[in-house]
Amino acid sequence: MQHLEFKDKRVLIRVDFNVPLDENLQIIDDTRIRAALPTLRHIIKEGGSVLLTSHLGRPEKDKDDNGRIKRHKYSLVHVVDRLQKLLNCPVHFVDDTKGQGVIYAAGALKPGEILILENTRFYSEEKRGDKTFAKSLANLADIYINDAFGTAHRAHASTSIVAEFFEPQNKTFGRLINKELENANKLLVDPSQPFVSILGGAKVSDKILLIERLVDKVDTIIVGGGMAYTFFKAMGGHVGNSLVEEDKVELAKTLMEKAKHANTEIILPEDSLCATSFANLDDPPSYPSDAIPTDSMGLDIGPKAIERARQVISEAKTIFWNGPMGVFEFPGFANGTLAVAQAVATATKSGAYSLIGGGDSVAAINQSGLADEVSFISTGGGAMLTLLEGGSMPGLAAIDENYKR
Repeated sequence: MQHLEFKDKRVLIRVDFNVPLDENLQIIDDTRIRAALPTLRHIIKEGGSVLLTSHLGRPEKDKDDNGRIKRHKYSLVHVVDRLQKLLNCPVHFVDDTKGQGVIYAAGALKPGEILILENTRFYSEEKRGDKTFAKSLANLADIYINDAFGTAHRAHASTSIVAEFFEPQNKTFGRLINKELENANKLLVDPSQPFVSILGGAKVSDKILLIERLVDKVDTIIVGGGMAYTFFKAMGGHVGNSLVEEDKVELAKTLMEKAKHANTEIILPEDSLCATSFANLDDPPSYPSDAIPTDSMGLDIGPKAIERARQVISEAKTIFWNGPMGVFEFPGFANGTLAVAQAVATATKSGAYSLIGGGDSVAAINQSGLADEVSFISTGGGAMLTLLEGGSMPGLAAIDENYKR
């Protein structure tokens, strides 16, 4: 961005304004909007005008009885006032993404002004990566910037295909994507040791590629959440009614063998807090994780597991955390996740580098009130995991060939 001239230029920017809305369609959390501000402010300051494209929600999966998209519910009109207040500059809105109305509104933009186009996913051409749709967006502007890291792993029209219609010198990443890439590289390129990865969540299948990639890079992998019980089952443990992916038991054995050969320690939770049903308990019992009663299920890591995790995290110099340690939505089973959040914050204060990636992990660190005490929180959980796994990132590859897979 620093090398581009924006004065009197129209700049098309793909942002990620997929913000949560309450039942009254009011913004609950504007983190993603704020994340785009550095890029927007720079272009406005340099005398450019800005056209913003984004999706909001999944309108294609929520239609009325006649099969029509609920346009008002998923309209980007709901972000206009918030962006205008944050930037203190004129922000206009056009209730379409293509057509003569959009062309006219774009042409009427003055330097220092912003125009938000309607939700790109109101058109099926967006997710199909339709070239005609992408070209109609490209024709609106002189420069294209992708600053939507959260969708950079999607080959959609507005995230990657549109870049094909701009010369290399007229397309680039925004400051948010650059920040995401700089922080990801702190994990991928010569990380400080010991490097500890904390992986939670429900399923091993969601983390297969990530574990395989991390095994050769990290010193220790701390496993929590429902995925831990598939590993215990692979070791011949008794996990009661705990969540187990039966078809992934052999895979869990293979991953543990790979870790052993790479001299990487996989730490499973020694004990678990349990319940006989998927519901909150104020004082849940604790059992060894490989000896859970038949009628019980593990819903959080126990006190011994918390203490072990704290010890390992306290010695780390690089930390990557993805996924909660238990069902932290239930107060009685939130202790493990919140304890890990505190341990990561404490280690960061002592000089470790910490990256939080993944929706539930971000929610947990925010819930703990420790968001400002970790090094970096990724705005795109799925995109960050794909990047770390070495997967395809079409939104990056369309601008920088180094990301082609």
